[in-house]
Amino acid sequence: MEKMTVKTWSVGLQHVLAMYAGAVLVPLIVGGALNLTSEQLAYLISIDLLTCGVATLLQVWKNKFFGIGLPVMLGCTFTAVGPMIAIGSKHGISAIYGAIIVSGIIVVLISSIFSKLVKFFPPVVTGSVVTIIGLTLIPVAFNDMAGGEGSADFGNLKNLVLAFGVLAIIILLNKFTTGFIKTISILLGIIIGTIIASFMGMVHFSEVGEAKWLHGITPFYFGAPTFDLTSIITMTLVAIVSLIESTGVYLALGDITNKEVSEKDLAKGYRSEGVASVIGGIFNSFPYTAYSQNVGLVQLTGVKTKNVIYAAGTILIILGFIPKIAAITTLIPTPVLGGASLAMFGMVVSYGIKMLGKVDFNQQGNLLILACSIGMGLGVTVVPDIFMKFPESIRILFQSGIVAGGITAIILNILFNIIPGSRVKTTQMEEKTIA
Repeated sequence: MEKMTVKTWSVGLQHVLAMYAGAVLVPLIVGGALNLTSEQLAYLISIDLLTCGVATLLQVWKNKFFGIGLPVMLGCTFTAVGPMIAIGSKHGISAIYGAIIVSGIIVVLISSIFSKLVKFFPPVVTGSVVTIIGLTLIPVAFNDMAGGEGSADFGNLKNLVLAFGVLAIIILLNKFTTGFIKTISILLGIIIGTIIASFMGMVHFSEVGEAKWLHGITPFYFGAPTFDLTSIITMTLVAIVSLIESTGVYLALGDITNKEVSEKDLAKGYRSEGVASVIGGIFNSFPYTAYSQNVGLVQLTGVKTKNVIYAAGTILIILGFIPKIAAITTLIPTPVLGGASLAMFGMVVSYGIKMLGKVDFNQQGNLLILACSIGMGLGVTVVPDIFMKFPESIRILFQSGIVAGGITAIILNILFNIIPGSRVKTTQMEEKTIA
């Protein structure tokens, strides 16, 4: 392992900040819905940060049995939020963790089989999926820029000024600086934005003052897990959906870092996610998946070394043990994160388009794959209730725009590029025939 420099730790901190909001939001939503006490909620947030760090280190540490070895961050999957709340409300919180543990074991067992599906992910599919990932994340960034969905001051002028100000700082740093400063432009934008926000009265220190300095970890904090078959099936389906999302992230990062991602690599990546979910279940945290927002950061900074992710994972573990430090990151106003996120999520879209540059769009089928998959992905994102009348087992597959668009791309690719049949070779041939 190379020497861990100040630059390494700084870029690692950027990765933490890029995924922090998502990592914290899941325990806040689930804990709130299940009416946890403030003490229980504090534990849930801390243990989630710690296990995010452990899961990330497991994934970046490539060995014989697990770890894809790419600069990827792991965090709790949003796909699991609805199902976890439903399971907890009906069967109790212990059933959530029983289902997470079993689903993680199932992912470990099927990892080698699932990795053989890589042939169904040519550039037209992966490029479409990565583009969809970026496009479906853009509304998240815009909501944060406005102050956070459901906030009392949503769309307030000072929120927008702050958010676009942060975005402008990041753009200017990328334009007029080089080297280390350019590399940590996202981090600097967030720091400068938070300082400006403090003068605007938008930074509150109360949570830092109330947070504890040290925090212990307790296996089965919420009690021994219970095992309900329906809950296990539901969380296993959620885990498989997460693997589909992660596949796009792994292939994109492989392309960015110029490393071929083989079937064995994918299997080890999936296996790491399964192991991480088992750990999450034991310590009463969450199932984990590759975080797509960090792909944009790798592309934006140009820093592709695993040392940065080792640093980020270590920072997350420290934050999990020291709630006082973790609370400092909560000082960052939502509009500041939104402004930084817009740049990162936009880079995900840009890289998806770059991947699509390898696709032969003279084939009408490839045009339809792109058109329909992005249309489905955006459609589900904008109108999430379109499948609300469907059974829960089917609805899980289509409640995420990323998954809906990804499944569409896979199915259409099979139809146009794998199943033998008549195929329109080029649009130019069509035009000549018409002429």
